[in-house]
Amino acid sequence: MKRRLAAILPAVAMAALAVPMATSTPAVAAAACGKTAPDKDGGAWNANKANGANMRSGSSTGCGINGIAYSSSKLDYHCYTRDAAGATWTYVRNDSASPDTFGWIRDDLLSDGGSLEWCGF
Repeated sequence: MKRRLAAILPAVAMAALAVPMATSTPAVAAAACGKTAPDKDGGAWNANKANGANMRSGSSTGCGINGIAYSSSKLDYHCYTRDAAGATWTYVRNDSASPDTFGWIRDDLLSDGGSLEWCGF
């Protein structure tokens, strides 16, 4: 039995090394100020938990404010990205604003944590 395990274990270890490991978090790819994002998320009509969350032109507090999302706002999520500090941001369309307003909201300001779809940039 020991001889059999000794023959199998190196093969299993080599096979494990050959299989790429899945990455659980995407690389840092913050959206620059002025960057829009594709609609990859089927989720829509979400309300944010923060009453007066800034919708920014990029995924950084240093970017300008495009609008404000209120707790009653209906938000159509598009996708998310991650900033250098590790915070995630969701690109949204605020359907409650007139006209519709687009912008980035930090996910900790959204009651459900934001989009689950990576923007891919």
